[in-house]
Amino acid sequence: MRLRASSPLPWLGGLLVLYLLVPVVAFLVRLAGGVQSSPGLGSALATSLETATISTLVIVLLGTPLAYLMARRRGVMARVLLALVALPLALPALMSGVLLLYVVGPFTILGELFDGKLTDTKTGIILAQIFVSAPFLIIAARAAFAAVDPALEEVAATLGLGRFARFARVAVPAALPGIGAGIMLTWLRAFAEFGVTVILAYHPFSLPVFTFVQFDETGLPGTMLPVAAALAVALVVLLLAGLRAPRRRRRNVAVAAPVPFTPGATASLDFALSKRLGGFSLQIAHRAQGPRLALLGPSGAGKTMTLRLLAGLLGSDAGHILAGSQVLDRVPTERREIGYVPQHPALMPRRTVWHQVTFAARSQPGLAAWWLQRLGLEGLEDRFPDELSGGQQRRVALARALAIEPRVLLLDEPFTGLDAPVRDRLRRDLRRLQREAGLCTVLVTHDPEEAALLADEILVIDNGRVLQAGPRRQVFRSPSTPEVAALLGIANARRAVAVGSETISSGGIELRTAARGLRAGSELTWCVRPERISLDPLGSYEAILLDDLDLGSARELTLSLGEKLELTMRTTETGELEIGSPLRVEIDPADVVVWPLTQPLGDYQLSSGGSQLHGTG
Repeated sequence: MRLRASSPLPWLGGLLVLYLLVPVVAFLVRLAGGVQSSPGLGSALATSLETATISTLVIVLLGTPLAYLMARRRGVMARVLLALVALPLALPALMSGVLLLYVVGPFTILGELFDGKLTDTKTGIILAQIFVSAPFLIIAARAAFAAVDPALEEVAATLGLGRFARFARVAVPAALPGIGAGIMLTWLRAFAEFGVTVILAYHPFSLPVFTFVQFDETGLPGTMLPVAAALAVALVVLLLAGLRAPRRRRRNVAVAAPVPFTPGATASLDFALSKRLGGFSLQIAHRAQGPRLALLGPSGAGKTMTLRLLAGLLGSDAGHILAGSQVLDRVPTERREIGYVPQHPALMPRRTVWHQVTFAARSQPGLAAWWLQRLGLEGLEDRFPDELSGGQQRRVALARALAIEPRVLLLDEPFTGLDAPVRDRLRRDLRRLQREAGLCTVLVTHDPEEAALLADEILVIDNGRVLQAGPRRQVFRSPSTPEVAALLGIANARRAVAVGSETISSGGIELRTAARGLRAGSELTWCVRPERISLDPLGSYEAILLDDLDLGSARELTLSLGEKLELTMRTTETGELEIGSPLRVEIDPADVVVWPLTQPLGDYQLSSGGSQLHGTG
């Protein structure tokens, strides 16, 4: 009531509804007063029902793949094709009929080839209906295909489905609501087609042409039964289109007996990739020494692009890829035997958990059942994606990828957007699976803690290039540049000046380092990890406590050393500390990482006072 009182929208919409309904109501009132017989109505109705159904089937068979291809294409040619497909909607029906006569008329090449049977026959009616009705299906299906998450087809490719299988088993089911709406509009438009039909096939009568003839001969009374028949058919079709098939569950079907995963030879990756997309260029190469690799970097660094190149989703000619002893160069995605878990779970719509994990052609039901059990999904086999929590959806996506016994498991930020407890549990589940199953994994992440937890080797990348690569401990303990330190989340990065071969001065404080041969007076950048600073009553450095933040599992202290040097430390000490009180801390020289300040830092800014290192990533 408040909406109607405060907004004119219901009244404006109501006026249109009234305009659409009044003619129908007026007709029904007139119909109640009696009707005139219409000989030949049954034949005309049967003709329209038959031809509209045949036309729609032809349009669906040919138009659905066309709509799919149009949804996957961009650029000028795609827009031109869309305009050509929609052209019959813009043409007057009479002109559309004339255009068709130039092609299928009795005196054309095609007309003579078919002995004039392309006009004034049911074939002529079907040709007319296809011409004017096809745009409804194609435009609706194209919009539906364009709205399908591309990750669905990418995942299907990694599960072994070829292009046609991805179209038939993934894209079409995902776009089915839009395709169904297009089919309904197409059939109704074909059933009601008059203008083109009257030009192309006056005989035999379709229902619209029969109604026109009745009106021309007897006036309104002779049209009442044909109009009533058309209204009844349209109403039935619209009601049927509004029905929704019940979702098919797998109830009362026994789940396959779990068959434990048997680890094979653990693969490691050796790759050299080169790809340019738009203005972004990626050049990355690495020979992994172990099976667990993490790609760490800021958004836009090229991490996901690298993962997609490894999966073959951006073409199979981007460079050299070796997984164990298997060369994957130029191998199509569907034959690489690579498991892929995208940023979002990308679960197939209207498929239960069991159908998700057994979707791949080479999935093994027993192994799928084992992974469901192993990942805590047992008992959820009959649920649909919208009946699962975010964490459950991620575990289903992981089980689906593992059920094919992948040679390599690719994980693209698989825990993004999850609550902290769920994220932590899934991380530890995956770490346990990596250890127990010997999985070769490549993890994309921007979280240094996640990389440390799930990888033995880390590639720090930015702007499509490798900044540092190596074992986890080495990368975290000795970042090669200030940029790498920032991306690793090291809070304490400062400017300094060398005052001796192993001593630097920063903010008025002299610190010992493990560096050798520093040149006195040279400008440097240095850092120390917060957890490598320790409270020690006999420590080498005096500090003042500026802040004490309780993080639950640790305490973060902000310290001032001297007047200008401010550092952050993390500790598990539980003793009471008072803000402003003096402390003594120890910094091991081996934990002080030093870099010569020989190159501009670009977007990474440092100050010699209390500010930290900041990066655009």
